[in-house]
Parts: sequence; C-alpha cells; structure tokens
Amino acid sequence: MAVFVLDKKGKALMPCSEKRARLLLERLQCILAKTKMPLKDVSAVNSTRLTLYSALKETGLPVETGTGGRTKWNRSRLAIPKTHALDAICVGNVESVTNWQIPVLKIKAIGRGCYQRTRLTAYGFPRGYLPRTKQVKGFQTGDIAKAFVPTGKKAGTYVGRVAVRSSGNFNIQTPQGLIQGISHRHCKIVQRGDGYGFQQVAFMEDVYKNPQKTRSRRLYTIP
Repeated sequence: MAVFVLDKKGKALMPCSEKRARLLLERLQCILAKTKMPLKDVSAVNSTRLTLYSALKETGLPVETGTGGRTKWNRSRLAIPKTHALDAICVGNVESVTNWQIPVLKIKAIGRGCYQRTRLTAYGFPRGYLPRTKQVKGFQTGDIAKAFVPTGKKAGTYVGRVAVRSSGNFNIQTPQGLIQGISHRHCKIVQRGDGYGFQQVAFMEDVYKNPQKTRSRRLYTIP
C-alpha cells in the first residue's frame, strides 16, 4: 500500500512504502525531540565568555573581540591560511598583518606511558616484555636529554627525547633523526618528561600561493 507524505502546506508528496514512511516518521520525531532540549550548555558558554571578557578588561591591556564572520573576512582579505594561531590575529578591526609567516609551537598531550608491560601480537600472543620499572640509570622514556659523545661513529652532540633501554644504551629522537645506542654515561637531563610533546611548525611556501590549503613542515620534534 502506498503512503503519501504531506508537506507543510498539506500537499501530498511522492508516494512511498509503509516502511519508508515509518522511517521518515522516526527521523522526524528525533528532530522534534532535539528541538525541545534545554539550552543550558549554550548559556554556560555565553556566561563564561562574558566573564572572561570582563576579567581581561580589568587587566588594563587592550582587548578586542569580533564575530566569526568578520574574522573569516579579515583572513580572506589578507590571504592568511586558517589556523588557530592565525585566526586569533584576525579578530576584530584588522587593517593589515605582517610577519605572520613565523614558526609556531604545537603542544600535544602524549601521556606518560602505559601500565601494560607486555607487548602483544595482532593475535593476542605475547611477543615481548617491557621493564617492570620505568626508570633506567635515572632516565625515563619521555625525558629530554642532551648527549655528548666524544669519540666513535656516533661522536657529536644530540638533544631530544629519550627512549630508555635496560642495557643502559638509549635512543634519542633528534631533529635529524633517531640516534640509537647512546650510553647513559654521555646523557644529561634537560627536562623531565611531563606527558606533553612539543613541535615547532613552519608554513611551507605553497601555503602562501594557495591560502585555502594549510600544510605544515616539521622543523624539529621534542615530544
């Protein structure tokens, strides 16, 4: 049996099956249920925004706000790619922006490791075991260290993220690549691992030619 669905004006639309009509009715009921949801989350965001704005004005520093539409218009007019950092300088009344092609520091939460000390295969069988203690010779995976190797094939100075090994020969992730087998005797702590990775990113030249595409190049990584 064909079922006709009526539009807002009461006119019959194309006929459909009963199954299709029930599906349309269920979707309509879901949409109507969402329209009756309270807007407490929206009010919380608005009140927080106004409170933050008032607190910033009390500092005496120049504070400027603007709509999302004006921010997009400024960004398009000045041919600036869309990123979080560059969106901030396009807020409000902006005449021009110079020297924005500078590297930015990206911070990402990478955690402090995991409790699982057994490596598994794709089928769930153990394939290796991690040390039961995280620290080896006073170092821990995730620390930023500086290593000075005086002689040998790996002679040089390296700064980067440390991956500890039970043997005492660590791996160091540097901007130039991974350096393996650096003895702990040559390493010195620069910063203890805090669960965050730091990455400096610079925009490539083709971004300037096509502002709609945002591409980035990794200069160096210190996770």
